[in-house]
Amino acid sequence: MLAIPELAMPRTRKVTTVCNGRREVWTDYEEAKAYFLEMIMTTEGEERKRAECVYIQLLHGLDKCSDEDE
Repeated sequence: MLAIPELAMPRTRKVTTVCNGRREVWTDYEEAKAYFLEMIMTTEGEERKRAECVYIQLLHGLDKCSDEDE
């Protein structure tokens, strides 16, 4: 077990996302969150669900976010 909870650790500004099979490496965490939030607001159906999945992972502070089941 970790001595310091993961959520208390400082986040790196770099994040990798995979959505609709497209892998992107972001250097700005906030930019990635803004992109996926906008995608949620402007799309429908399956594409929106995929964006929501990635966005929720971003909100939880993960540095690797994917819409795929692992």
